[in-house]
Amino acid sequence: MGRALRVGIVGAGKISAQYSESFLRLPQVEVTAVADLDGARAGALAAQHAGARATSLASLLAADDVDVVLNLTIPAAHAEVALAAIAAGKHVYGEKPLAATTGEAREIVRAAGEAGVRVACAPDTVLGTGIQTARAVVDAGAIGAPHAATAFMVAPGHERWHGDPEFYYRPGGGPLLDMGPYYLTSLVHLLGPVRRVVGASSRAHATRTIAQGPRAGTQFDVEIDTHITGILEHESGALTTLIMSFDTWAATLPRIEVYGAAGSLSIPDPNHFDGAVRLFTGERPEWVDVPVSAGYLGAGRGYGVADLALALEAGVAHRASDDVALHVLHVMEAVQEAADVGARVEVTTSCARPLPVVGRVELAEDPGSGS
Repeated sequence: MGRALRVGIVGAGKISAQYSESFLRLPQVEVTAVADLDGARAGALAAQHAGARATSLASLLAADDVDVVLNLTIPAAHAEVALAAIAAGKHVYGEKPLAATTGEAREIVRAAGEAGVRVACAPDTVLGTGIQTARAVVDAGAIGAPHAATAFMVAPGHERWHGDPEFYYRPGGGPLLDMGPYYLTSLVHLLGPVRRVVGASSRAHATRTIAQGPRAGTQFDVEIDTHITGILEHESGALTTLIMSFDTWAATLPRIEVYGAAGSLSIPDPNHFDGAVRLFTGERPEWVDVPVSAGYLGAGRGYGVADLALALEAGVAHRASDDVALHVLHVMEAVQEAADVGARVEVTTSCARPLPVVGRVELAEDPGSGS
């Protein structure tokens, strides 16, 4: 590979530590600048990378040694920072979601197209060995033509562990927008885009109480529905049943399963990069573990940036694409709209299934203890 893709990080909050850890062992990327409203926090992150500097957002966007802006700001600021980076001629890689609304996300995609720069977006967990091995099984026809899937994310609520959980229970929060990108992006990789949805939602509690930390015992109002059920009709004709909940204490439901004419496939937690893939077929009617056959080995958050670097060098499409991120955001909004109005909602965006990661691919100089 030629020169590493030079990364300017905007936002040095909690998630930045995971990106930083990956970048330290990925030769495809080099952190050159960090900007954050908290200068000390920016300085601490920059100090982890030789030659990187803490700077202002304006200086980072104007810098000649920044090729891509890694946007790790809060969701409400995603569009503003992305559009500023695009206007400065930089590529953008953003944390999920691509923007706070589908309308803002469309503007990002439009602006990038006009500027001739690329936009990529998390989650990149789909590039790890878990989802990619599962996709290889589906694409090889091992379960026959897929006709259905189930996707479940259930939890009792973030107030049990988060010190400031109110955001998750206000407009813009909730289980679907919080965790849905991991599940829906995986479903797009496995089954392709969605063309229409139905949905219903409810809330089990009018208030929540913070369980730990300095604000333990603080009660706050729940302003949105916290249990959402949807049915997604994929363009392929496959139907996915989706449950996203902050109202469930425990469950034995699998994270994702895909059902085909000849068998079933159990898929690991899409919030992680690896995990066991299990196959059941009519020819062998028992669950068996599938050997890891595809995906980035030892992957962590930030591998989507390395994938972007490789794609730019090769002149091919990157996998964590803005089209997929826009579509996933639109599907989530459509499910919530369907729940609100009690009617089927058409999804007017679409995307191609991203290219698979073929085979077991090593990107890092020191992959650690990955798959």
